[in-house]
Amino acid sequence: LADDSGIIADVLDGRPGVYSARYAGEDCDDEKNNARLVQELSAFPPEQRTAYYACALALLWPDGKLVTAEGTCTGLIRDFYAGTGGFGYDPLFYVPEFGRTMAELTMDEKNAISHRGKALRKLVEQLR
Repeated sequence: LADDSGIIADVLDGRPGVYSARYAGEDCDDEKNNARLVQELSAFPPEQRTAYYACALALLWPDGKLVTAEGTCTGLIRDFYAGTGGFGYDPLFYVPEFGRTMAELTMDEKNAISHRGKALRKLVEQLR
C-alpha cells in the first residue's frame, strides 16, 4: 500500500503539491514550509487562498492486481496559525464547514472529512 498526500493552493498553479513535505527545501520543517506558503499567498486576498489537500492511494497485490483511490478536502489557507492538533499545514488550513482549521478539529471530525480518510474509504469500498 502506497500513499502520497499534499496540499494544493489554487492560485499557485498546483503548488506545493507533490513537494508539500519539502516545500521550503530539502532541510525544511513544518514551520519553514508553512512560512513559505504564507509568503507566496500574501499577494492574494484571503478569499482567493482556496486550497485542497489531496491523497492518492495505490494497493498492489502480489499477482499484479492494482487498486487505486483518491480523496480531497477543500478549504482556505490562512496567514495565521490556529489549533495545536494535526501536523504540517493543518494550523493554516481553514475548513469553512466547521469554522475551524484542521488543527482545531477533533480526530473524529478530521477523519470524517480528511483527504486520507476519503481515499481510504474509497479503497476499502473497491475491495468489497
